[in-house]
Amino acid sequence: MSANVKDELSKTVDTPARSRALGSILVDAGRLTERDVAEIQAFADHNGMLFGAAGVELKKLTSEDLDFALGRQFNYPTLPHGPGGLVTPDVITAYQPQSVVAEDLRTVRSRLVIDWLNHASRNTLAVVSPGRGDGRSWFAANLATAFAQAGERTLLIDADMRRPRQHELFKVNDTLGLSALLTGRAGKETARRIHPELRLFVIAAGVLPPNPQELLTRPAFEVVLNKFAAQFDVIIIDTPPSQASADAQVIAAKAGSALVLARRNHTTESALRPTVQSLLDSKVTVVGSVINEYG
Repeated sequence: MSANVKDELSKTVDTPARSRALGSILVDAGRLTERDVAEIQAFADHNGMLFGAAGVELKKLTSEDLDFALGRQFNYPTLPHGPGGLVTPDVITAYQPQSVVAEDLRTVRSRLVIDWLNHASRNTLAVVSPGRGDGRSWFAANLATAFAQAGERTLLIDADMRRPRQHELFKVNDTLGLSALLTGRAGKETARRIHPELRLFVIAAGVLPPNPQELLTRPAFEVVLNKFAAQFDVIIIDTPPSQASADAQVIAAKAGSALVLARRNHTTESALRPTVQSLLDSKVTVVGSVINEYG
C-alpha cells in the first residue's frame, strides 16, 4: 500500500467530522453533555488523539460507551446488558462486538453462511450437544445475535421445553412461547423483537408442558417452522441435551440441519459419538461441529 493511500485512509478515519458524529451519538444517548464533547475534542486536538481515546483518557468515556457509539455509527447496535439491560452478560456478542469471543462467533457465522446457508434447502439450524453444561443456550443466543448483526432477519427458538434459558438470556416474558404456539393458544406474537435496530426475534419455550416430546413430534411443529422459514433469513433452534431425551433428535429432524456442539474439557467422545450418529440415523444434515471454550 502506498504512502499516499495510507495518508488518505488516515484522514478518512481520523477526522473532526467523525469525532463530532461520535460525540453527537453519545450526547443523544445521554452518555455525554455538549460540554463534555467540547472538552474531549479540545483534549484530542491538543494531544493528537482520536476522540474516543481522548474521552477514555479523561475518564468521561468507557469502552462500553465507545462500542455503543461505534455500533450506532456503523449501523451495528450494541445492546445494554446486566441489571436493567436487554440481555444478560452471557450474550456477549450483543454488547462487546470487538471482543475475541464475538470475533470467533462471527467466524462460525461466516463458515455457516458459506458452507450451509447459501446452499441449504431450508434456513433452519438446530444447535445440538450431548449433555447439560455444554453451552448450547449460550452458543445459540450469541450465534443468533451475530447473524442479526450481519443484517439477517433472524429468529431464535427455544425448543428446550424442559429447562429453557433463552427467556432469561434475553429477558423476555415466557408466559407465551413455543408450547402455546404448538397447542394453538398463541400466534406470531410469540416472536419478540429484542431491539428496534436489530433484526433479532426470540420465541421463548413458554409454559413447560407435561409432554414436550409429543408436542415436538406433532405436525404442528413442522407447520410452524415452515411458516417462519418463509419470514426469516435464518432460524436458530436451541435444544435440550440429546442424552436426556429424544427431543433434540426430533427437533433436528424437523429442522433438517444441525450443528453439533462440544465443550472443551467437559464433553466426552463417548457422549458425542452417539449424538452425531442419532442425527445421521434421522437423516439430519450435520453441517459441522464446534468446540466451545467460552459459555
